[in-house]
Amino acid sequence: MAMKHAATSAVRAVTAAPPSALTRNLHASAGSKKIVGVFYKGNEYAAMNPNFLGCVENGLGIREWLESQGHQYIVTPDKDGPDSELEKHIPDLHVLITTPFHPAYVTAERIKKAKNLQLLLTAGVGSDHIDLKAAADAGLTVAEVTGSNVVSVAEDELMRILILVRNFLPGYNQVVSGDWNVAAISHRAYDLEGKTVGTVGAGRIGRLLLQRLKPFNCNLLYHDRIKMDQELETQIGAKFEEDLDAMLPKCDIIVINTPLTDKTKGLFDKDRIAKLKKGVLIVNNARGAIMDTQAVVDACSSGHIAGYSGDVWNPQPAPKDHPWRYMPNQAMTPHISGTTIDAQLRYAAGVKDMLDRYFKGEDFPTQHYIVKDGELASQYR
Repeated sequence: MAMKHAATSAVRAVTAAPPSALTRNLHASAGSKKIVGVFYKGNEYAAMNPNFLGCVENGLGIREWLESQGHQYIVTPDKDGPDSELEKHIPDLHVLITTPFHPAYVTAERIKKAKNLQLLLTAGVGSDHIDLKAAADAGLTVAEVTGSNVVSVAEDELMRILILVRNFLPGYNQVVSGDWNVAAISHRAYDLEGKTVGTVGAGRIGRLLLQRLKPFNCNLLYHDRIKMDQELETQIGAKFEEDLDAMLPKCDIIVINTPLTDKTKGLFDKDRIAKLKKGVLIVNNARGAIMDTQAVVDACSSGHIAGYSGDVWNPQPAPKDHPWRYMPNQAMTPHISGTTIDAQLRYAAGVKDMLDRYFKGEDFPTQHYIVKDGELASQYR
């Protein structure tokens, strides 16, 4: 119910620009459609859980349904480069389904090659792996399953905050290695109670996080382009900070919950990080490119950032030599927070619903649109 409420509580506004003259007809014409899905490999884990729908092997659980209607459904993990499996299908596919967890980067060049493409669907939340301006200019429709994994990500963020605050990972590593040194852990372990936590972005995920933090008796701050209504703000117990640079130095813990846009790319650069409180903890499940990669490494190495945790990287999948893998005081994981089994069930159902509407020539739920009629959703402007 929390997910349903989050998914329907706000509707994305779109820009006031006139619809593109190049808009491609979203309503599917008669006949078979070629639908391509790009997902991560499940390998031996694919058969371990019938609800593990987000992998290549299980393909969102929609193959039988699509093929029974005469459509062609191709799934692949091979997405990068001119010789990739995805590239072979670009010229004649009608629908491309991608995910933030194993992103197929849909560039302007790929969009130009995709002469039959009408619909780009994100199985999950976050469509910045798509060149949205190029999609809008080409008259494509881009949609995602808004709200499908907001609970999953908010819970994960809370977990990461506690892991960093309590200095959990070094203690776990002691156990694994056979050591026992309480002092090595406790000298930098704290309570969460009484700390100032600020979220950069207070949309669906940010608000859920603030609600979950309230019982910990923290001082809660938030920065967003839109202030919450007074009743909700009072209920959560969070204070609005209009000036981001005024909020950040107040925070013991900073959580990133803003989309990746031209305005937020590299938002946390060397200069902004230098202004943060020494010993700050940062959690980022939003997008890796919001952070300056080397600036984070340098600040973790100096101790200015006392702990950094997240599951988003730039690029993704992260190469083996990515410096965040080896910097001190980090608690990084692959991009997993929004792809729990519960989230997979929700975003698989959402994709199926939108495909069904596409075949019938019906509109999607308004909040799912990222690009429609040549217009971008407001959070990506």
